[in-house]
Amino acid sequence: INDFSYLHTNCFELSIYVGCDKYPHESELPEEWENNRESLIVFMEQVHRGIKGIVQDVHGKGIPNAVISVEGVNHDIRTGK
Repeated sequence: INDFSYLHTNCFELSIYVGCDKYPHESELPEEWENNRESLIVFMEQVHRGIKGIVQDVHGKGIPNAVISVEGVNHDIRTGK
């Protein structure tokens, strides 16, 4: 479903599994966090990479449904309402 959301709604969803057990017991969570803490923090920091901004007209008003294309990326996106 993550691929569908990205391709058809511009919503980027992500599922991360850090072990073989999808639903570990509560008592195992502190150890799982410690085993994966540094990688997860670095991963979250990556949200600040890339292109960010607001698409607006000359009056500063947002432009709904504007198409945004990046050369070399075969996936256009549209702005929201």
